Amino acid sequence: MDNAAIDEMFQAVGPVTIKRMFGGKSMYVRGIIMAIEYQDEILLKADNITAPHFIKAGCRQWVYEGKNGKSSAMPYWSIPEDAYDDPDVMARWMHLALEAGTRSRK
Repeated sequence: MDNAAIDEMFQAVGPVTIKRMFGGKSMYVRGIIMAIEYQDEILLKADNITAPHFIKAGCRQWVYEGKNGKSSAMPYWSIPEDAYDDPDVMARWMHLALEAGTRSRK
């Protein structure tokens, strides 16, 4: 996804800073990491408070496969399909990701 499309997606939570990371991108708002791009997909940060919302919406959690074959569940989740068609729905998911990112900094 190009940076202009990412900027548009994140407009509900404010200006986004995009950095290169592990062949993908990481997205920050006010210095708080709240999303990553991995294999051309944006994944939003979640924690034990917000993950149930992602689960209920049928989102997939990112599971990283290490070189040793061991899997690690990461705190990033896919975005529900309906969010791409509705800016208000996307805003809700962006706010949840920002809340999780904020809590992870404490």
